[in-house]
Amino acid sequence: MEEEDATISRIITDLEETLNQNPTTPISHSTLQDLQSLLNTNDPDLIFRFFDQLPSKGLSVSSLIHPISSAMDGGPTNLSLLASKVYLSLLLSPNSPVFTLFTPMAFLSLLRSIRRALKRPQHGANGGTRLTVTRKRKRGEKARGSKDITRSLNEFNEEESEYDGRTLLIVLEKLESVMGLIYLNRFPDSLKSLIQMVAEIPVLSLEMGASFGGYSGLTDLCSRILSRLLRSEHGDMASTAAEVLKSLTPLILMGKSQARTFALGFLRGKMMGLAKESDGVKKAVMNLPKYLANKAQEKAEPRGLAVEAIMEIVKAMEFKDQVGFAEYTVKMCQGKPNLRLIAVDLILMLMMSLRDRLCVDSDGKVEDSWGLSCLEALIQRCSDSSAAIRARALSNLAQLVGEFMSNEKNREVLKKVMGFREGEMNTLLRIRCMDEKAAVRKAALMLVTKFTGLFGGSVDGVVLKTLGISCSDPLVSIRKAAISAISEAFRTFSDESVTAEWLHSVPCLITDNETSIQEECEKLFLELVLDRVSRAGSSGSTLHDSNVKEKSIEKEIKLLFPEGVLGLLKEICNGEVTPWVKKICTSLGKKKRLKPKIAIALQNVIRSSESIWLKHSMAIEKWTAPAGAWFLLSEVSAYLPKAVDWEFLHHHWQLLDKYEAGGDFKSPLASRDEQEDEEGIVSSSVSWAGDRVCLLQTISNVSVELPPEAAADLAHNLLKRIEGFNMHTTEVNAHVKALRTLCRQKALNATEADMLVLKWVHQLLSKASQILEKFISEISEANKDSSFFTPPRSGREGKKAMAVSRSLSEVVTAVYTIGSVVIVCPTADMSSIVPLLYTIITSGNSGPNLNKLPGPSVSIKQIAPSLYIQAWLTLGKLCLADGKLAKSYIPLFVQELEKSDCVALRNNIVVMMADFCVRYTALVDCYIAKITMCLRDSCELVRRQTFILLSRLLQRDYVKWRGVLFLRFLLSLVDESEKIRQLADYLFGNILKAKAPLLAYNSFVEAIFVLNDCHVHNGLNDSRGLQTEHRLFSISITLFRGNDEKSRSKRMHIYVSLLKQMAPEHLLATFAKLCAEILAAASDGMLNIEDATGQSVLQDAFQILACKEIRITATRGSASDAGEIEEEAGDAGASSAAAKGRAITQAVRKGLIQNTIPIFIELKRLLESKNSPLSGSLMECLRILLKDYKNEIDDILVADRQLQKELTYDMQKYESAKAAAAVATSPALSKGHSSLAKNLQTDSRMASAMANAAAAATARSVLKEVNTQTPPLSAMSVPKLKTAQRGTAARNDRPLHVLESLRSRKSFDSDEEN
Repeated sequence: MEEEDATISRIITDLEETLNQNPTTPISHSTLQDLQSLLNTNDPDLIFRFFDQLPSKGLSVSSLIHPISSAMDGGPTNLSLLASKVYLSLLLSPNSPVFTLFTPMAFLSLLRSIRRALKRPQHGANGGTRLTVTRKRKRGEKARGSKDITRSLNEFNEEESEYDGRTLLIVLEKLESVMGLIYLNRFPDSLKSLIQMVAEIPVLSLEMGASFGGYSGLTDLCSRILSRLLRSEHGDMASTAAEVLKSLTPLILMGKSQARTFALGFLRGKMMGLAKESDGVKKAVMNLPKYLANKAQEKAEPRGLAVEAIMEIVKAMEFKDQVGFAEYTVKMCQGKPNLRLIAVDLILMLMMSLRDRLCVDSDGKVEDSWGLSCLEALIQRCSDSSAAIRARALSNLAQLVGEFMSNEKNREVLKKVMGFREGEMNTLLRIRCMDEKAAVRKAALMLVTKFTGLFGGSVDGVVLKTLGISCSDPLVSIRKAAISAISEAFRTFSDESVTAEWLHSVPCLITDNETSIQEECEKLFLELVLDRVSRAGSSGSTLHDSNVKEKSIEKEIKLLFPEGVLGLLKEICNGEVTPWVKKICTSLGKKKRLKPKIAIALQNVIRSSESIWLKHSMAIEKWTAPAGAWFLLSEVSAYLPKAVDWEFLHHHWQLLDKYEAGGDFKSPLASRDEQEDEEGIVSSSVSWAGDRVCLLQTISNVSVELPPEAAADLAHNLLKRIEGFNMHTTEVNAHVKALRTLCRQKALNATEADMLVLKWVHQLLSKASQILEKFISEISEANKDSSFFTPPRSGREGKKAMAVSRSLSEVVTAVYTIGSVVIVCPTADMSSIVPLLYTIITSGNSGPNLNKLPGPSVSIKQIAPSLYIQAWLTLGKLCLADGKLAKSYIPLFVQELEKSDCVALRNNIVVMMADFCVRYTALVDCYIAKITMCLRDSCELVRRQTFILLSRLLQRDYVKWRGVLFLRFLLSLVDESEKIRQLADYLFGNILKAKAPLLAYNSFVEAIFVLNDCHVHNGLNDSRGLQTEHRLFSISITLFRGNDEKSRSKRMHIYVSLLKQMAPEHLLATFAKLCAEILAAASDGMLNIEDATGQSVLQDAFQILACKEIRITATRGSASDAGEIEEEAGDAGASSAAAKGRAITQAVRKGLIQNTIPIFIELKRLLESKNSPLSGSLMECLRILLKDYKNEIDDILVADRQLQKELTYDMQKYESAKAAAAVATSPALSKGHSSLAKNLQTDSRMASAMANAAAAATARSVLKEVNTQTPPLSAMSVPKLKTAQRGTAARNDRPLHVLESLRSRKSFDSDEEN
């Protein structure tokens, strides 16, 4: 008893001393410990004695509050927590005067004490508590991981004042008990602060790594405190619930963590239970998903977490409330961008998670379902103005369609719903597949893939064509998505349009730079082509005996091979598809992925077709195998030689050879000479010729497996057919290559094989040279004889003409055979052949050296153009085999390319020159400028061929982008052919942009002069020959006389295409170069503006400076290009770099425009003095510049009021004249009726006055008067400025320098034109 009295005495004495010194002085640590030990006894009598003795010392119970509150507020952490513990113990002590001790200020001090404790590192008392502290990375500090720190109390200085973490748990437990004793309905601010502090505890404890008592124990305490607060005793439950949910929202929206788990758990476990009992709580809970949607961030990950949390809440709602939230989500689709973005995500989750979305499982109508409105809203967002929302809506719609397809009922309902919108959806998909944003295009392609599986009908033709174009997209991800979409369509539908589009779009990607796309291309070709043919071939072999008499043969064959296999094989033979099929088969064969069943199936297809033909008693000479079957067999047989039956090959070789050799079946040349009337026979002849080529290729591939006797007979037969020189040229190469292969396969060694090949090669060359010599001599003799007879005798001349025609066919084939032989045997002796070919190509030419050579004086080019073309082609092959020969004859090829009027020959020479460039790069380099002249050839085929070949050479660095080459390529951007324009757009927009990014910038100004054929610049001196070539590649007024607008629009298209390839810094530099090299040159007299071409150059410069492509916007630059593939950009480093770039750009823009305006002013005066028609173009350009660069120009006009007035007057005058001209050309003023003349004059004056007023308004809107007639301060939209004195002062009391600063303030409007 004495000890307890002594404790009470010490406490009261210390309190008395503390209050006497300063009422705000914190209570001492020892006094708090004594007071806590006193309260721990929980003895009512002892505590009563303590409270009873306070008045004896002149102290009241309330006097305890200030020292304890000061300790909770300002003391060290251990003292603060101890004071908090004591304060709560006082409130919980028996017979405690609660209403005296509890005050809102003391309670707030308690809450601050708890929050401070959580914001400091926590450490144990007895030897230290082992804690895991995760420190945040700070600026300038290296990253640190989680460290296990074990420290004892004596390691900390007094300022840190360690405390046991269990003290905080005790304080929170006591706080929970106090909330059961004290009701905060009268203290709403205290209630709000308590809720906010408790909601922060899980987050703060995670940040500090607190582990006292376990994290679950701490969150359990928080949950119990919040549960106590959600009672009616603490006030309106609806308001309290709303405050609790609002405080928990940051936890719900944060990343995945234990704090988020606690918040969602409390929401599901406590709040949902209370919502069933209280309408107020239910209302708050129902509004929480809406609140979360409004607070969610736009970035992908936080938005996804918000959607996940919202759905957890919505799933726990009643169905009626779920439908209500779905309707609210639909309304969000019409809100701000952030709401629309999260709404499209919510619609997907609602449709996938909730029941009865389209009334599938109920008796309701689909039209009345909540899911239909959600679906319509999602479709509408697919056309949103924001690219991120469009992409997300398309992606979610694709995912939704895929989800519905998994259930048959849902699939049918969705198919029915979307069927009414099929036309609308096709239009939407066509537009979105060509969207400017990559993410949108990718999502649209995914949606096409899903829709293809949903509908059983055919794919829209335009959508299908769009998918094919997307397969060539510059972005890898888009190409992959397009391949998937069009392959799904091909997998689902087998009609001809889908087959053709797939074969023209996917196989060509075997040459793609991305390895994964090449592999996907091979995989799809194997699945969708080869496996399909294999299945059809194996089934057709068992069905060909079916008797279908009433059907035609074609229908019977199509019925025999389902899945559109015949159409697939036919389309494979297309010339644009064949090269890619060969590459794919070669790649699959090298990887040993070709199966023998494909070769067997193709043989069955050919056998079945022949069998059906014979079953209907049709003539076998009119039969042709299904198109593409022999070709595909020839490609796969190289890697499957054992799968091809020799008896099958031997039978068809005899069949094809028999009718050609027997005379019933003629080659195309023979049939043309004899004027065959049966078109079916001619058509079959061409098909059989192609089949023989593929058959020979197949025989060459399986030659290793041939019996020796059969191989020898076949080789003898092939040589005999070649020596006849009566085959079509398409067959010659196949026969020569097959003969060479047979010799090499059956020879014992390589030396013997070379000898065998060289033997028959010399034999062929000898016979071919004899035929050539004979033909040349016959032509010479015929020319001599014809000179003595005028006119020629009709009877004998007709027979001679027929004989010459037959010999011409033979000699053409002989010349072509020589070229084929040179390719397979480059070492053959051609000494006797070259002079003969030279005689043919120079026949009829005049010259001292040519007249000495033996040969016909008549031009073979005129009497036998086919021979003339073949001679050039064969000579080109000889030059490829012999470098010395090439050095002598390449100039002749260039000369013929320039003067030839034959399209076929020019095309062939361009191809040969490209081959020469690869083989003899140094020899051809000086002729590249001559070759580029073909880019302006009159024939589209020659132009396209030249463009493609030169582009390939440029990509492989055989040709360099230097000289006039780049400038001559520019006209391909505006070529008459759409195909050439597409190729040019791809070259400049993708290949060139990556390979030579500075080329467009370096050649831009020169391109303006070249395209205008301008040579009146003193700094540009070109030779006459170069001027002639430049004129050919110009789009000047002289080339389009009477249609100047058309030529100017073409040039502008070229300029815009180049500007789009430039980086922002190059755009600024180009702006400066245009001003310095064109505008300044014109004002200085270096550019003659009285010349038509000079005026055209100057006008182009004005239009370029005024176009939007040369302006620098926030979306230009590499950063946006790199981030376009992503849906959202969330990199802080990229944003800071972009901000820095904008600041630099702004500074450069300012300096640039300050140097430009004086040039414009000087040039304006010059044009006005000469009364030039270009004054209007200059003023229009200046008007746009004043609008786009108004911030920078304002700084100039501030210092030069006279200039500002002059520009205002000139602009007003120009606009007035422009408006008056528009009025003068109106239909009302053009009528010449005399009765209305007076009225029209009045109307004209009125219109002129209106035009002047409009011009003045326009001028004022474009060029603001910066320093004149400053508006009153009250009319300015500026922040209010405080005066030096406190309180509110009158406007007239503001300092003068403040007003001056406001008058000269800068405008912060956007530089971009809306």
